[in-house]
Amino acid sequence: MAKFDIKKRYQALPVHVKASFWFLVCSVLQKGISTITMPIFTRISTNAEFGQFSVYNSWMGIISVFVTLNLFYGVYVQGLIKYENEKDAYSSSLQGLTLTLVGSWTLVYLLFHNFWNRIFSLTTVQMLAMMLMIWTSAVFSFWAAEQRVKLNYIQMVALILIVSVVRPAVAILFILHAKDKVTARIIGLVLVDVIAYTGLFFVQMRRGRVFYSKKFWKYAVRFNLPLIPHYLSSVVLSSADRIMIDRIVGASEAGIYSLAYSVSLLMSLFGAALSQTMEPWMYQKIKEKKTDEFPGIAYLTLMIVGGLNLLLIAAAPEIVTIFAPASYHDAIWVIPPIAMSVFFTYSYDLFAKFAFYYEKTKFIMAASVTASILNVILNDIFITRFGYYAAGYTTLVCYILYIFGHYYFMKRIINKYMGDITVYNGKKLIGISLGFMASGFILMELYRMPVLRYLVILFVCAVAFWKRKRLTEIINQLARLKKKG
Repeated sequence: MAKFDIKKRYQALPVHVKASFWFLVCSVLQKGISTITMPIFTRISTNAEFGQFSVYNSWMGIISVFVTLNLFYGVYVQGLIKYENEKDAYSSSLQGLTLTLVGSWTLVYLLFHNFWNRIFSLTTVQMLAMMLMIWTSAVFSFWAAEQRVKLNYIQMVALILIVSVVRPAVAILFILHAKDKVTARIIGLVLVDVIAYTGLFFVQMRRGRVFYSKKFWKYAVRFNLPLIPHYLSSVVLSSADRIMIDRIVGASEAGIYSLAYSVSLLMSLFGAALSQTMEPWMYQKIKEKKTDEFPGIAYLTLMIVGGLNLLLIAAAPEIVTIFAPASYHDAIWVIPPIAMSVFFTYSYDLFAKFAFYYEKTKFIMAASVTASILNVILNDIFITRFGYYAAGYTTLVCYILYIFGHYYFMKRIINKYMGDITVYNGKKLIGISLGFMASGFILMELYRMPVLRYLVILFVCAVAFWKRKRLTEIINQLARLKKKG
């Protein structure tokens, strides 16, 4: 009877609610399967090989911004709405533009491949595979964005599920039968991507039948070019540390840091889910200039995200043992500052919504560029002096300053468009943040006292069980926000 009720309730949900749920499932599937397979990769590769692959991914994130201009981001979705009567032609033309850009940059690489190989410390095979992966990723992103706009979630979930399982399986198979395990892993992933995503390119091209359109190409490039510093800064802020550790200290240390970074990002799934739940509700309230409910929800969700990250910090030694062999043990000392960065990444979304709503992207860009430049400078200074551990703390410092920047810009936007009101209490936000950080560093000190740390974890779990009714009420309250949005 209960199962029938659940099925009946699901079928009664509006299409956009079902779609939102399954798009979230897609995100969890992609990251979840990647996380589950991580212990395999850390055990069939050396620390250095794991680090080299992580650095390869970091370079790909940076290079992709230049090669594709991130045309599959906001400009594509906005264009689908703007050119609603020509959306098929618009989609195919942006696929054409992206293929042209990738082809042109590939030619530039081939003409000077020795120079580029030295710059990135990669081989020709790895660089060509990267270009192919950048293109297939863009092809999928265009198609996936179109499915989100059309609320076609069934095909998307099916494709993501298949690819998420097959990619690591093929990569593992290739690694086990190769001497150059890094290149083998890359080729395995590229092979799956080409088979899975190339057809999506032809699907959109066949529907739109437009490869080149001056109107669409000009619109997309003019819209996205000013945003490149923001896109690039965001990637640099999250990726530069691994590249710089590889260059300054070594590939093995980059591998250990990469593991710590990946483990720390586990809790970002919950932050992303909360943000997605609150987003439509927040925009609606900003539009109505009724932000009275913001503070209570913000403080509550900050404590939830903070609590989950504290749980991750507390269990870091055991999590690292599960995810990697003993050679990665020192990763436990990097997890706390990066987990704290995840907390501040979630905080950013509470403030940046105002800038996005009022289209003040220059403020977002200013905060992103400043934080990324500072991150590179601090990494260069402190990684050289204190080793790769310092990268976790430079990342934390930059995210804290990043948040202060967005909070400052939020207040300016509110004063200009919403009158003389105060949405959040700055002292409360600082109090929650300082309490979270202090708890995190105390838990880190308890790594040397496992018995006491276990007692703390048991105490927290007991309190959570005792307050389970209140936690259920909180979850229901957040769920209602989705319906209000």
